[in-house]
Amino acid sequence: GWGAGQVALKPDVFVVGNVITRGNPLMEEILDRNLPYVSGPQWLRENVLNGTWVVAVAGTHGKTTVASMVAWILESAGLAPGFLIGGVPANFGVSARPGRNEGGFFVVEADEYDTAFFDTRSKFVHYPARTAVLNNLEFDHADIFPDLAAIETQFHHFVRTLPAGGLIVANGADAALARVLARGCYTPVECFGVSDGWTAAAAAPDGFDVLWRGGKQGRVRWALQGAHNQANALAAIAAARHCGVAPAQAIPALCTFEGVKRRMEVRGVAGGVTVYDDFAHHPTAIAATLEGLRAQVNSARVIAVLEPRSNTMKSGVMKDRLAASLASADRIYCYSAGLQWDAAAVLAPLGAKAQAHADFDRLLAAIVRSAKPGDHIVVMSNGGFNGIHDKLLAGLGGKAGR
Repeated sequence: GWGAGQVALKPDVFVVGNVITRGNPLMEEILDRNLPYVSGPQWLRENVLNGTWVVAVAGTHGKTTVASMVAWILESAGLAPGFLIGGVPANFGVSARPGRNEGGFFVVEADEYDTAFFDTRSKFVHYPARTAVLNNLEFDHADIFPDLAAIETQFHHFVRTLPAGGLIVANGADAALARVLARGCYTPVECFGVSDGWTAAAAAPDGFDVLWRGGKQGRVRWALQGAHNQANALAAIAAARHCGVAPAQAIPALCTFEGVKRRMEVRGVAGGVTVYDDFAHHPTAIAATLEGLRAQVNSARVIAVLEPRSNTMKSGVMKDRLAASLASADRIYCYSAGLQWDAAAVLAPLGAKAQAHADFDRLLAAIVRSAKPGDHIVVMSNGGFNGIHDKLLAGLGGKAGR
């Protein structure tokens, strides 16, 4: 809880997360008593990051996956990195740990969201990165940023903190990142996704070749879906090389990368139907998730189940892009409770294959009724979605037995 009585614990310092606002009973007591407090990112820098080689992974999409890949590559090379990641890498089973080597490597997911109510700078400006990944940049977090230009300014501030002896690994095909770097950059840059940088070639369902300026470095063999994960891998390989791990070491490590929980994680199979859990909650990520699944399952039916849960999605800022992002699915179900826009109207261009339900139980029943053996149901939400995955599997199992 947030009771003011918690000051009786007499901690050395209160670490204040960015969800805490003025009016919070404990926060008000801390302020009234002039007790010591600090933001999470500042505490992390002062107590964990200082003196380490920080690999900071930033971008609208893919931060969790790239950070997980880098951490696993460094771990496979015997470097025992510390990490703080906004998800659970399956290879580690935990989302954070201190490094086992003092002064060694630390991989951090570097978010552009604000730091705290008393520090509205983006969190990543607190992270003293030596290796920085800029994966992509789109408009998001409409609750704190008015437009894309405002986010670009925060990325510019981050870039200005990076040392001349460091490295920026940037998506060379991203126009917004190009604008950020053009505003002033004191750090060398390596790009991926462009011919004079890191590229993927000979892509197949089981993997792809890694090229550096046209020269083959090796082949990643794995089961991860989508071109977006190929780009994530290129960024991770480039970042790891800057840390001293050659592509010849990094590529075999990625062949054993098991992915991240809630990133196309198979939650189970019931009645011949496979149910996936995915964190996608932005139109670009939704489209990438569905396209990757489509490439893997070919003509099998894909059923997309979406909970637009983030503040940005609830507000309707992204609604005009939503129908197109879902178009590759065979059936679409949207949970519309609490939205500030008409989901049925937004999905109307998709025709009869799309439905919106404000009642969760009706949504669940409609999905179970429509599912057939061989289908793939991908649930996309950045929250728990009322435990829908287990409820779907239970419903599908019961349906199969009738």
